[in-house]
Parts: sequence; structure tokens; C-alpha cells
Amino acid sequence: MAERENGILGAGEMHVMSDAELNHKLDILLNTGCLLLESLADTSRVLRNMKRVAAFLGFHEKNLHISINYDIILANLSDEYHSFTKFRHCEGHSVNLWAIMKVSKLTWNCIRDDYSLERYEEELAAIRNHKRNYTPWQVAIGGGFACGGFCIQFGCDWTAFFYASIAAILGFRLRMWLGAKKMNAYVSIAVAAFVSTILAWGFMLLSTHTGVGWLRSDTPYHPFMACALYIVPGVPLINFVSDMLTSHVKTGIIRAVNTLLMVLAMAFGIAFAINVCGVDNFVKDLPMIPHHEYWEYTIAAAISAMGFSMIFNCPPRLLWAVALGGIIAVCTRNFVNLGPSTHNIGLDQGVVIGSFVGSAVISIICTRIIHVVHAPHQCISIPSVIPMIPGVLMYRALFAFIDMHGIVGEVTVAMTNMINASLIILFISLGVAIPNVFFRKMIAPKREQKMLDLILQRRMKHSGVFAGGGANSQ
Repeated sequence: MAERENGILGAGEMHVMSDAELNHKLDILLNTGCLLLESLADTSRVLRNMKRVAAFLGFHEKNLHISINYDIILANLSDEYHSFTKFRHCEGHSVNLWAIMKVSKLTWNCIRDDYSLERYEEELAAIRNHKRNYTPWQVAIGGGFACGGFCIQFGCDWTAFFYASIAAILGFRLRMWLGAKKMNAYVSIAVAAFVSTILAWGFMLLSTHTGVGWLRSDTPYHPFMACALYIVPGVPLINFVSDMLTSHVKTGIIRAVNTLLMVLAMAFGIAFAINVCGVDNFVKDLPMIPHHEYWEYTIAAAISAMGFSMIFNCPPRLLWAVALGGIIAVCTRNFVNLGPSTHNIGLDQGVVIGSFVGSAVISIICTRIIHVVHAPHQCISIPSVIPMIPGVLMYRALFAFIDMHGIVGEVTVAMTNMINASLIILFISLGVAIPNVFFRKMIAPKREQKMLDLILQRRMKHSGVFAGGGANSQ
């Protein structure tokens, strides 16, 4: 390895890179990773994209060391003579699947099309500054109707569907407004959940005490179970599982704690509203067996999946794919879950196995179609499995804890429902993550070879290119 006066040499690098140039390139690398992390990409995706950018910048992989935490990214470039380290603090985490998709494409295009550093920075800045695909009210309405779709999954009628949707729309819009005012994220969640539940209580009173037929619902309590589910942290939860499976344990644990705090904040807001309103435990005898027609469940699943796609800023062109994914996930879950014991057609394997199979089927399908729709796996898989969230069990656990007076039987009921709900959510996450992780490992050599071929083609256009790194495109 040759020595130079200032900066760091990559393996085989023959030209001199100034400290200013090195600093500039590391800034580009860190800015890329930070945008992905703030958009809630899983850690392995952040690392893969940063490695492609590093190749584009001319950094040799053997000399580059990247450390990714939940809110900090550190990059070190070193050889046996020098070491240069920079880090970036990432703030404002918010799910943005569109940004993740665009950055992934950018990291390939910059090598394939031989971008200059200036062009790369311009396109990266354009992605960061791009307005979301949906206005705040469009997101609120989409998320609200997604909650209405949940309500149908839980067995409500279509009048209750609209009650749940309206309560969710207004609560969600309040949460976004509080976020814009820089209120603590967990406080915003608790306040939004409280308001949505209060509104659901108001609609319950309207439904049960009005004489107007079209305002009455045969399932007036069901909106309570769905009105705040726009808060469900589906992306952080699945990212936690993915990080644990790919050995990014530290980041995965932080994601898990953040997910838990979001759920606790939501539960606190709901429980407080329930106590204020004096709502009885209506959910303890609510059946888990679906009693709607299958076509109703397919419509509800499609609505919920598309609604969460809007919350996650999924590209509008993919809404049809997500809707189809939601239908496949729910119908597969129901077929595996139900059977002769519930007087239905199916395999009778229970809701836990059914949820796992439903999410795994979607994940496997996504591994095959991502190159057709030109979008990352999570853009389709995560919104598609959200409609399988076990709202009935979650509310049974919540009511059991609210009504608990220290009796052993009450504790058992609360813990049983909480464990069952947690198992379903965990198995949904595993069903999404496991096929994706194994698929990525299978295609990793092919992707690496593709990147090397692109780098080689890029080298051929330039002189003074070092082996295995990429060109210094200024």
C-alpha cells in the first residue's frame, strides 16, 4: 500500500485524495445512509445501499467500516497509516417507502450511468426535499378508512365501518398536527388515541340512542377496537425482526423498545378514554370467528392495505399491488385458521399459524415480483400484512388489565390474551422477514457480481482507476 501525505489511500489507489475531497465524499456517504435510516429502512438495506455508494465514491471495501445505530451512523476509512472517521446524527424518523425506493434506485444508477458527485448530491437532495405523495388530509382519510377496514375484519357492520373511519380520520389528523408542532411523539400518540376513542364513544351513543335508522348500527361497540389502529407500528416492528435475523441486534433492540413505547402510549390513551367514558368490557364475549362473506373481507382487507400504504408514503402506482396483497394475506390467513371446528372450509390450524402463513405467502410473492414492479420488498409486503393485526385479542388484553383487581383468574385472562396477541404480531413479522432475509442471501452473490460488472464498465471509461473500487467522478 502506497503512502501519501494527506488523506487515505484505498487498496491499490494511485492518485492522491485530499482531506477536503475525502471529507466531502464521506459526507455524501453519511447523508445517504441517514436519509434511509430516517425513512425507516431496515439496517441491512441501509448497509447495502451505503456500500454501493462507497463503491461509486471510490472507497475500497476493505478500508471502509460502517456502524449503524438507530439514530447515528458512523463511517471510518483507514489503512495501516491513516484513519479518518465521521458520523451523522439522524433525526425525525418517519416511514417513507417512496424515499427508500428512490435511494435504492439512485445507488444503482450512479454507478451504471457514471454520475458526477454533483449530480448524485442533487438527486439525493431532491429525494430528501420531495413532498410526500399524499397531502396530510389524504393520509388521514386513507388511514381512517384503513381502520374502518379493520373494523370489518373484527365483525362490524358497514355503519360501524364509517363510524370507526371518521373517528380515526380526526384522531390521525390531530396526531399529525401535534407532530408538526414538535410535540413529543409518544404524547402525540396518547392524545390521538384518546381523542379517537372518545369520538368512537360518541358514535356509539349516537348509534344506540338515535331513532334514525341509517344512523343505527348492530355493532355499535366495534369502532372502539379499530379507531386508533392507525398508530400500529408495523414498519418498526418488522424492521426489528429483520434486524435481529440479520445480526444487527443492537439496532433491533432499540427498534423493539421504540415499538413497545408506541404501543404503550396508544394503550394509555385508549384506556384513559375508556375510563372517562365508563365503557363496559364489551369485547370479552366477542367471537373471533369471521361471520362476514368472503367478498366483504376482501374489500376490507384491500381498503386497510391501501390506507396503510398512504400512511407509509408508498408510491401511488403500487396501490393496486398492495390491495391485492392485503386480499391474499387475509384470505390465506382465514383459510389456514378456520376449518371444520368453526363450521368453515379450511385447514383449522389456528390464528397464529394462519397469520404466519398469510404473511409468509405475501413475502414469498414479493420476492418474485419486486423486479416486475421495480420497488423494494417492504413497499408491498408490509402494508399487505397489516390487515391481519389481531385487534380483538389486543382489546381483550387491554380491558382485562383495566378491570384487573388482583384476582388470579383476571391476571390469567389478561396475560393469555396479551400473549396470544403478541404471538400473532410476532409471527406476522417473522412471516414477512424470514423469506425476505433468505432471498436476499440467495441473490447477494448475483447482486455483488452485478455491481462489480458495473464498476468495471465504469472503470473502462476513465483512466487512473484503482482495482475493485470505482472511478473518481468529479
